[in-house]
Amino acid sequence: MSIAPAPASALPTQAKLMIASLPMYDRPELQAANDRLWQGIRAYLGIGPEQLDRHEDPWTHWTSPDLLLSQTCGYPYRARLHGKVQLIGTPDNRLDGCAPGEYCSVFVARADDARQDVKDFATCVFAYNEALSQSGWAAAANYGHDRGFSFANTQKSGGHRHSAEAVATGHADLAAIDALTWRHIQRYDAFATHLRVIAQSDATPTLPFITAQGRDPAPIRVAMKQAIADLDETDRAALSIYDLIDVPSERYLSVRTPAPPNG
Repeated sequence: MSIAPAPASALPTQAKLMIASLPMYDRPELQAANDRLWQGIRAYLGIGPEQLDRHEDPWTHWTSPDLLLSQTCGYPYRARLHGKVQLIGTPDNRLDGCAPGEYCSVFVARADDARQDVKDFATCVFAYNEALSQSGWAAAANYGHDRGFSFANTQKSGGHRHSAEAVATGHADLAAIDALTWRHIQRYDAFATHLRVIAQSDATPTLPFITAQGRDPAPIRVAMKQAIADLDETDRAALSIYDLIDVPSERYLSVRTPAPPNG
């Protein structure tokens, strides 16, 4: 069913009190495409702030009663946000080896590192973006757990791109990068040529879109699906977003939560 966008003049004034952000894949090269996606969502929804908020820490958005739309990670959702936010839906990013609504991490090492098995890196420097990251830490820790080893020498980088660059420049030996971020790194970062993928983690539900606990997610879901369908091919390819999938909260909550990294 097609829904006519609401004219901008009809958007309620209380929209300025709402928060909308898309922080998880918003590197500079993608901001214009994310802005166009948001404008499409806002038009179909008929409410919302004029611009995406890029100024506050994501946790400020995720925990605000004024949250209209944001995207979080599966680990923060199951560890801290479940019961405090509403799931809107999960993007289909069409990632290799993953079902719709799923993603995985790729383990990247330097291109000139001859080691082939992730286990061979167990005592080397493992760069992770942050301790509450599903793709940067939990996926890697769970991968090791299932194969009888753990990463003993961890180093926090502060971001997936920083982790990958640390490996490329020799400041770390291995990192787990979510597959969509890795796609972006390959497109936009010259240091990607110094890296190679040696394995990938098991797939888990990808990063969900959320709204505040007291808000009805249904109309936001409908508006998002329509706005995603309306994206032109350039923006669709840039953002790698093709649909919105209904993934129940139980699937996020069923993913194993590992012990935190030691460094």
